[in-house]
Amino acid sequence: MSVETKQPREGCCSKLKLFLASLSFVYFAKAFGGAYMKSSITQIERRFDIPSSLIGVIDGSFEMGNLLVIAFVSYFGAKLHRPRLIGAGCLIMAIGSFCTALPHFFQGQYKYETSVSHSTDLNTTESILPCLSNHSTAEDEPFSHETKAACEKEAGSSMWAYVFLGNMLRGIGETPIMPLGVSYLDDYSREENTALYLACIQTVGILGPMFGFMLGSFCAKIYVDIGSVDLDSVTINYKDSRWVGAWWLGFIVTGVVMLLSGIPFWFLPKSLPKQGQEQSKNTELSTVAEQENFLPDDNQDHEEKEKPVTFSELAKDFLPSLKRLFSNSVFPVIILTSLVAVNAFIGMITFKPKFMEQIYGQSSSKAILLIGIMTLPAVALGVITGGFVLKHFKLGVIGAARVAMAASYSSFCLLLVQYFLHCDNGEVAGLTVSYQGAPQVSYLPETMLSQCNMGCSCSLKHWDPVCAYNGMTYASPCLAGCQTSTGSGKKMEFHNCTCIGEMMTPGMNMSTVLGQCPRKSNCDYIFKIYMGVSVLGAFISACGGTPGYIVLLRSIHPDLKSLALGMQTLIVRTLGGIPPPIYFGALIDLTCLKWGTKRCGGRGACRLYDSNQFRMTFLGLVYVLYFLTNLLWGVLYCRIVKRQKKISLRNQAKENALEGNGVTNGHTSINIVINKDDLDRESSI
Repeated sequence: MSVETKQPREGCCSKLKLFLASLSFVYFAKAFGGAYMKSSITQIERRFDIPSSLIGVIDGSFEMGNLLVIAFVSYFGAKLHRPRLIGAGCLIMAIGSFCTALPHFFQGQYKYETSVSHSTDLNTTESILPCLSNHSTAEDEPFSHETKAACEKEAGSSMWAYVFLGNMLRGIGETPIMPLGVSYLDDYSREENTALYLACIQTVGILGPMFGFMLGSFCAKIYVDIGSVDLDSVTINYKDSRWVGAWWLGFIVTGVVMLLSGIPFWFLPKSLPKQGQEQSKNTELSTVAEQENFLPDDNQDHEEKEKPVTFSELAKDFLPSLKRLFSNSVFPVIILTSLVAVNAFIGMITFKPKFMEQIYGQSSSKAILLIGIMTLPAVALGVITGGFVLKHFKLGVIGAARVAMAASYSSFCLLLVQYFLHCDNGEVAGLTVSYQGAPQVSYLPETMLSQCNMGCSCSLKHWDPVCAYNGMTYASPCLAGCQTSTGSGKKMEFHNCTCIGEMMTPGMNMSTVLGQCPRKSNCDYIFKIYMGVSVLGAFISACGGTPGYIVLLRSIHPDLKSLALGMQTLIVRTLGGIPPPIYFGALIDLTCLKWGTKRCGGRGACRLYDSNQFRMTFLGLVYVLYFLTNLLWGVLYCRIVKRQKKISLRNQAKENALEGNGVTNGHTSINIVINKDDLDRESSI
C-alpha cells in the first residue's frame, strides 16, 4: 500500500522562479541580438563590399569568442557564483553590440555604384546621354597603389574588423548563459518541472529572434546614412541590390536590451534550496531517479558534497571528469548528432534571407520580416509543444528520443519538397537571357555587349539596372542603348533604348525606368506555397528541440552536467558554428553572375546570382547534412535502447535478490518502486 504525499503549492515569487524569469529574459536578449546579426548579414556585406565567404568569417567570429572561454566557464563556473557570471556575460555582450555599430560613425557616407550622374542636380530636367557618354575611361582605369591606399583609408573599407571584434565579444559574453543557467535551474527544480521550464525558456528565447528579425526588417528599409544625406538625392530604393539599410541602428538597440537583461543576476544567490525540499524529504530521491537508473554503475558512487575547494583542486579534477564524461557511450553520439544538425541549421539560417531574395525575387527587408513573423513563431510553438508532450505523457529518455527522431524525419521530408518550389531566373540581358530574350546563363561579362550597344563605350563593371517595359532588365542604361533621359532622382526615365528593339516586338515602348524588373506573376504564388511548407517544417522540427535536450540532460551524471553542457557548446559552436557560414558562403559565391565594383576598385559584393545554381548548391548542402543527422539519430536511439535493456536486467536482478532475502527497508523499497515505474513507463512508450 502506497501513500501519496500532497506537496503544497510553491509561491509565485520564489527565487527559483525569479531566476527562471531572469534567465528567460537573457535568452530573449541574446537571441534578439543574434537574430539581428543574422538579419543584417546582407546589409553588412553590401556596406563593406565584401563577398559571402568573408561575411561568413565575420558571422563565425561569434563562435570563435565562445571557443576562447567555454571550457573554463563551464567547468570552473559551475563551482563559482553562477548568476553573477551570467550577469557579467550580459555586460560583455552589450559592449560587443556597441562595438559592432562603431564603423558607421567612423566611415564616410555610403556611395553606391552608378553608371550615370543622375543624382547630382535634382532641380534640372536636362537630358543625360547614357549611350553617347564614354563610360570606360577614367573610372575603369586601375588605381595606383598609393591612390588605392588613400581611397581605402577614406572609405574605411577595413572597418569590418570592428564588426568581427564586436561579434566575438558577444560570443564571449554569451558563453556562461546556457551551461550555467540550465544547470542551475535543473539543480534546484523538480524533475517533472525541468522539461516545462526548459520549454518556457526556449520559447521566450525564440521570441528574441522574432523581434530581432522584425527589427532587422525595419532597419533594412531605413537608408544607412539617414540624417546626414538628402534622401531625395538617393536614386535607389530598398528593393535594389545596392541598397544598404541602417544596420548600425539595431546593434545599439540590442546592446541596450542586453545590458538591462543582466541586472537581476547580480542580486540572486549562489545556491537555492531544492524545489519542494522544505515540504517533502523524499523529493530528492525521485528527482535523480531516472538519472541513477540510466547512468553506469561507476558513476553512481560519486556524490556531491558542499565543501570549499581550491582552484588547483578544480584543475586537477578536470581531466578525470572529462574522461568520465566521454566514457559515457551515449554522450559522444549526442555531440556528433548535434554537430551535424547545427551545421545544417546555421548555414541555412545565415543565408535564408538571401535565398528568398534570389530565388523568389523578394526584397531583403520582406524576407527578414517573413522569417520573423511566420517562421520563428512556428518554431516557438513547436518548442513549447515538445515540452508539453514530454510532461503530459511523462516520457523518459527513450520516449524523448522517439519524439526527437520523429520530428527530425518529418521535417526532412518537408525540406525535400522545397527543392521543387522555385521560380525561374530573372531576365537580365546578357547574363540570364540573350538580348533577343532566349534563355542563356553566362558568367562572362563580355556577353553583356551586343550589336545594339557596341558604339556606346559602356563600362562592364557597373551595376545600375534599368527595367524595360518588356519585362527585361539591363545592367545599366548604357548597356540598354538608351540615347536620352528625362526626370531626376528615383523618377528618372531613359528613352530611345536601342537594345529593346532586339526583341523584335512591333510597337514596343523603347523606354526604361530605374531598378530591376520584378519576377513573373506566378512566382508570388509559388513563394506563398514555399512559405507554408517552410513554416510547417520549422514547427515540426522545433517539436524535437526540448526532447533532444532532455536526452542530453538525462544521459549524464549530475556532477558532470555543467561540464557536459559546456563541452557540447564548445564542440558544437566551434565545429558547427564557425565553418558553415564560411563554406556555405564560398560555394554560394561560385553561383554569382555579376559582381559589384568597390569604390576604390576591385571586386565588391555580388549583385546577381544564377538562381537555379544557387538553389541546387544551397539546398544540396542542407540535404546532405540533415540526411547525416537522421542517420545519427538512428544510431543514438539504438544505443539508448541497448543501454536501457542492460539497466532493466540489472534492476530486475536486484529486485529478485531483495525479494529472496526479504529485505524491505524504506530507502531500498522506494528505489525499487521508482525503478519499476520507470521501466513500465518506458515499455508503454
